[in-house]
Amino acid sequence: MTDISETARTLTTPPKGVFAADESPKSADKRLASYGIKTGIEMRYKERDMFLSTPGIEAYLSGVILHEETLNQTCALETVPCPTLLLSSGILPGIKVDQGTEPMSESPKELITKGLLGLSKRLHDYKATHNTAFTKWRAVITIEGNVLPSATAIVENAKRLAMYARCAQEAGMVPIVEPEVLYTGTHSIFRSKEVITEVLQTVMRALDEHGVDKTATIVKSSMTMSGKDSRRVDTPEEVAAHTLEAFLHAVPQDIPGIIFLSGGQDDDQATDNLRAIAKLAKEKNVPWNLTFSYSRALQDDALKAWGGKDENVPAAREAFLARLTKVSAAAVGT
Repeated sequence: MTDISETARTLTTPPKGVFAADESPKSADKRLASYGIKTGIEMRYKERDMFLSTPGIEAYLSGVILHEETLNQTCALETVPCPTLLLSSGILPGIKVDQGTEPMSESPKELITKGLLGLSKRLHDYKATHNTAFTKWRAVITIEGNVLPSATAIVENAKRLAMYARCAQEAGMVPIVEPEVLYTGTHSIFRSKEVITEVLQTVMRALDEHGVDKTATIVKSSMTMSGKDSRRVDTPEEVAAHTLEAFLHAVPQDIPGIIFLSGGQDDDQATDNLRAIAKLAKEKNVPWNLTFSYSRALQDDALKAWGGKDENVPAAREAFLARLTKVSAAAVGT
């Protein structure tokens, strides 16, 4: 049987990171449309094939999180299933298993994640059919002054993350637990740190209460930053200091790795902040691996170069590799 604790360490060891290619069809179409690219299943397929079939990505990626639509598609000129293509390059395929969010009845401004119904069967099917190595479940946490997030939203999302994580491990896969504290808002960096600390502490307690093996669990987290609508742009050094302070208060050392989402940052901002965090983490000798799990911060340069045109695919792949090179270097502090 695969040692999923070892898999968790492999996935989070820099300079490699995890490519989050798991947008829903609706989100993927919205992204394509923002670049003036035609939407629909055919263009989503071309986009995924462009990224996943790029030669050389295995030097920078330990894993790729897929959406179910991509999991069932082929790449490399429609000849190889996408998970098989990744595995052949030494990249582990993963699968997003939550089913989106809905407003909480007790607090309509806050969201709760769906997908527990039938989850165990889906996980076992993914593992048996596609040899997926890891999974992801995203919770969404909103900051609004000192009112939100509510304790109810934090606790309920943490409980569902833990229930999912237990199911994933029972199916032989590494769970990525992603309690995303949203970048949107007018909050300060200090409020961001306070909320991220509380959320992560609550998630860790829930993992323990549900018998989850933390040595085989990956945390995917936002960085600690002032809200995007606050007009305050934190320096990378400020982001690094507050982010690591939150983690050191909330994340036990038996968690093997923490991976960062870009969460609305532009590609250069996400790269610069990651570099500062990695540098400070070395100085502090933190107990976990730290690396990236970006989506738009890896794709934007390539999508601009592609524009939905077949003749631009080589240029788009070159842009994708160039950004991977920068982010990979940032993950080790250079």
